[in-house]
Amino acid sequence: MGENGSGWLPEAMSTVAAEVDALFYFTLYTSTIIFVAVIGAMIYFGIRFRRRDESEVPTPVHEPKWLEMTWIVVPTILVMIVFTWGFKVFVKLHTAPPDSYEITVRAAQWYWEFEYDNGVTSANELYVPVGKAIKLNMSASDVLHSFFVPAFRIKMDVIPNRVTSVWFEATDVGTYQVFCTEYCGTSHAAMLATVHVVTDSEFRQWLATQNQDLPPAELGAQLFNQYTCNVCHVDTAVGPGLTGIFGSERKLSDGTTVIADEDYLLESIVDPGAKLVEGYGLQMPATFGSLTQKQLDGLIAYIKTL
Repeated sequence: MGENGSGWLPEAMSTVAAEVDALFYFTLYTSTIIFVAVIGAMIYFGIRFRRRDESEVPTPVHEPKWLEMTWIVVPTILVMIVFTWGFKVFVKLHTAPPDSYEITVRAAQWYWEFEYDNGVTSANELYVPVGKAIKLNMSASDVLHSFFVPAFRIKMDVIPNRVTSVWFEATDVGTYQVFCTEYCGTSHAAMLATVHVVTDSEFRQWLATQNQDLPPAELGAQLFNQYTCNVCHVDTAVGPGLTGIFGSERKLSDGTTVIADEDYLLESIVDPGAKLVEGYGLQMPATFGSLTQKQLDGLIAYIKTL
């Protein structure tokens, strides 16, 4: 858990995490104290004032006014404290500093895509500089997703046809896990990403190197891993296996056959429902049609090497 972590929460690694944690623990400890006090009082009164004889008729009890006022006023004060405190934290979490570095986030079944201000895109790998406010402008291309980084204490729903945003400022370099916390289909649990927090110079160097040209097959291998294609086509039987697919004869669900050439591979990526392989349903989303032609050519070149 780290020095700042606990059994309840991971190590706090953003500027807003401490405030979120303070509110969480205040609510937790206050609720625990009230719970113990109420259960303790129930046990005590149950034993102390139990009926000892069947003929016993208890004397009516009229509670004092100060006691009535106490159990009305004290909970009201606690609720107002939590509301006021929570509202302040909510506003801070949803109001990014004006000098924030903005990154576009696109969610799709089942990967995260990040686009930077110079046009560089990456899948499932988010690079940010340490000590810099980062604002994520997020949208989904298919179903509801949710972007959650436990170490930063940020979580925001990512919705089709709508832009939502969340911001954070990482306090230390390192790698941190991103989860999708809204069930989004078969491979929901595999919809993971990594936040790489690096120094400012390392971040600028990384942005610059992403513009270099890679051979098609190398680019395709990189994309294949980034977009977690192996989850369905290598590690499991969710989708057809791709090893040795190029040039082979494929039997389709309608009884016909087709040769797996470049055109077939391209069509299967951008329109996966066009020619379904026998024994497989339409599991693959059509979101990969948004890839550039260079990226598509790279994926096809890589698949040909398998």
